[in-house]
Amino acid sequence: MRFPPAFLDEIRDRVPISSVIGQRVAWDRKKTNASRGDYWACCPFHGEKSPSFHCEDKKGRYHCFGCSVSGDHFKFLTELEGLSFPEAVEKIADMAGVPMPVRDEREEQREKERASLTDVMEMATAFFQERLQGPEGAKARAYLRDRGLTPATQQSFRLGFAPDSRNALKEHLAAKGVPKADIEACGLVRHGDDIPVSYDWFRDRIMFPIPDSRGRIIAFGGRALAPDALAKYMNSPDTELFHKGNVLYNFARARKALAKGGTVIAVEGYMDVIALAQAGFENAVAPLGTALTENQLELLWRMAPEPMLCFDGDKAGLKAAWRAADMALPAVQAGRSVRFALLPEGKDPDDLVKAEGPEAFRAVLADARPLVDLLWMRETAGGVFDTPERRAELGKTLRELASRIRDESTRYHYQREMREREKSFFGSQRDARQGRQDWKPGQQGKAAAPGGQFAKPGGGRMAITESLGQSALVKRGSEGMSVREATIIVALVNHPALIDENFAHVEFLDLVNSDLQRLHAAILDAMAHDMANDRHAVVTTIERAGCAEIWERAVGLIRRARQWPALEAAALDDARDALNQALHLQRSARTLHKELKQAEAALEADPSDENFRHLIEIQAQFQDVQATEALIEGFGVSSGRAGRA
Repeated sequence: MRFPPAFLDEIRDRVPISSVIGQRVAWDRKKTNASRGDYWACCPFHGEKSPSFHCEDKKGRYHCFGCSVSGDHFKFLTELEGLSFPEAVEKIADMAGVPMPVRDEREEQREKERASLTDVMEMATAFFQERLQGPEGAKARAYLRDRGLTPATQQSFRLGFAPDSRNALKEHLAAKGVPKADIEACGLVRHGDDIPVSYDWFRDRIMFPIPDSRGRIIAFGGRALAPDALAKYMNSPDTELFHKGNVLYNFARARKALAKGGTVIAVEGYMDVIALAQAGFENAVAPLGTALTENQLELLWRMAPEPMLCFDGDKAGLKAAWRAADMALPAVQAGRSVRFALLPEGKDPDDLVKAEGPEAFRAVLADARPLVDLLWMRETAGGVFDTPERRAELGKTLRELASRIRDESTRYHYQREMREREKSFFGSQRDARQGRQDWKPGQQGKAAAPGGQFAKPGGGRMAITESLGQSALVKRGSEGMSVREATIIVALVNHPALIDENFAHVEFLDLVNSDLQRLHAAILDAMAHDMANDRHAVVTTIERAGCAEIWERAVGLIRRARQWPALEAAALDDARDALNQALHLQRSARTLHKELKQAEAALEADPSDENFRHLIEIQAQFQDVQATEALIEGFGVSSGRAGRA
């Protein structure tokens, strides 16, 4: 049975090669680094006393430096355990939890056809290479020479030339017996019902063959030589072999180069990749003339946990970096991020290595910034934050960015990082220089430092931040209504059906604000007299209790905060979502408030590091709830993401 390559790739990717080999060898503890997926053992293929057998999960390969055996998951099982290839595939599929494919004769036929098409693409590549070296390729050779590409580099990347002819390639392939249908299926000619006679897709262009992950040519890129050409660069159309958004130029060569160490570098164009390879940077890839896609980013992460994205030093390059940052942000997690190497203004990698040499590019890579730096730079560069409103807007933007991250742990650390940067940026970050001898019980939660901050016993980072000290989550007393509590009361009054739905929560609602407590009591009174199923009756009960002015203030606050789902005109489903969201935050806030008091009391009684760490943990939870609430208040509507927080 012939297995689809996509199926084999999937089960290989799902099963670390170390888990296959680890069933037959004992890993050497001194040389193995399991956290990096790097394993060493005595070779199971030949007897030895010191480990020279190496396997690496990232590459899915093994190699023995003693006897030179090497291979992948399947080869290990076939050569060491004597399994047939189908048996090895079945074993890996079982480990991956992936069902074996049912034999599909149509799919097998398509596989044969694809293999036939790659043969045609190989013939086209050879044709273009020959034309580059012939008389008609003189102008193309001069261009490549002017760009600094040596003949060896041109040969290595199999560069070619498409002559300025409508039929040269088509007639060449037809003369070799290639059917018309195959030429069209490869995207080598323009054809269709509106084109009486098909003609070559590429004409008068320098040709860049595009290999797949196995090095087989599946498409071409063409660089126009004519200055008035409609498109400077042009790719093959999408075909059975080629889908532009799923391919990275130079993927196979770069992946092989990573065996020497380092990470993959994504640049913007073919010439950048080739120039860098000539300068010694063989681990570079490029998207195919468009912005980096999610599928291409996944390919980069398959190669390295922290790929380097290198963009041209102009406005367009910076915008491309920002787009890539926004695309990568939701998917980052531990061991899976990106870094950004920003080139000097007006330079691309090709220009830089030609003008200043490889060391200049190495310096750019050394200065590469993590994702969090690029996001911070984008939101703050050139900004003026001279008013509370502008500072609040920045804070809201930073919280929204962090909230996009799907991985909970990474999202938490981004939230903390952004808060710390914001504090430092606005000058409110202060060092806690006092030692344990200066710390006095009873200071926690008080103004031991400006803004309600206090020093950790023994010195270190401050526990309660200024923003937390001022937050509605930790304020004592009932001097003002919070939007959250007002949302709960106003939504219940305007949509009485929600009172019955949430009876248990409504009856024992824990509110801080004394005025809202009076409105809550009026709602309970309406419930007791079976009047809580009619809005007019509930409002009448509020007025009879002398709380009409409080009710108007609560509604006014909701209108100013743009919490429209709580208002009378909102649909019941929207009101229900807003209420559930507010109740969840209210319960979290009140629970944390009680835990904070207990933690403060424990720290006052015993100022130990353990009690201090516990207080810091509660602070972090407070800030997460506060950030969620700020998002809701900032946007003025309840979002699905915030509702799940």
